[in-house]
Amino acid sequence: MKLIGAGMPRTGTLTQKMALEMLGLGPCYHMVDVLADLGQADLWGRALDGQGPWSEIFDGFDSTVDWPGGYFYRELVDVYPEAKVLLSVREPEAWECSMRQTVWAVRHGESLIRLLSSAQAHVNPQWRGFLQMIDALLWEGKGTFASGHAAPEQLIEAMNRHTEEVKRTVPAERLLVWSVAEGWEPLCEFLELPVPNEPFPHINDRTEFLNRIIDGSLLALQEWRAGEASVEPSFAVGV
Repeated sequence: MKLIGAGMPRTGTLTQKMALEMLGLGPCYHMVDVLADLGQADLWGRALDGQGPWSEIFDGFDSTVDWPGGYFYRELVDVYPEAKVLLSVREPEAWECSMRQTVWAVRHGESLIRLLSSAQAHVNPQWRGFLQMIDALLWEGKGTFASGHAAPEQLIEAMNRHTEEVKRTVPAERLLVWSVAEGWEPLCEFLELPVPNEPFPHINDRTEFLNRIIDGSLLALQEWRAGEASVEPSFAVGV
């Protein structure tokens, strides 16, 4: 592990993943890896229980950004003492709006993404386990936003608190506080790597996130419906 991302979700972490992989610090672990393999949620459940199966989770990975890894940045800083730490930041109001429309909306409110996600949880046990992991990381118990998240200022307060905690916890020589808007130069200087000739990548995280959740939920529901249709009914339906 060469780099630990301690920045909040919705701070351009998918762009960070691509940038780090372009710099040779890949594969980079990200929440999309959990979405691609929902069985990973069990490993993170063990981490939440204090077991920390880090070598199993990060086998083959050179870096990690976004949650779940960022939630455990304190533990990872100790487990990987040679790794540098990247704290990605974003303008608070824009971050809150993005968070509210994506990560928050998966579990709260009456948006399409929440309704589809909840419906998938009824027919897909692995997705149900994934949501339980998300709740533990973010919304319940010791979750990042468990102290409150209904109002915009509550999310922003939690973000600011996390930023200050990272700055206090991580030794200054291991830490870069950085925004994706700053591009290659400060990141490459921090990592002691040459600046690529290619433009700094930009990925629409919001669109990618929504598409993954909505498309995955629709597919799971379609597969469940097809399975239900193949079962012979045990009763007659009048017409």
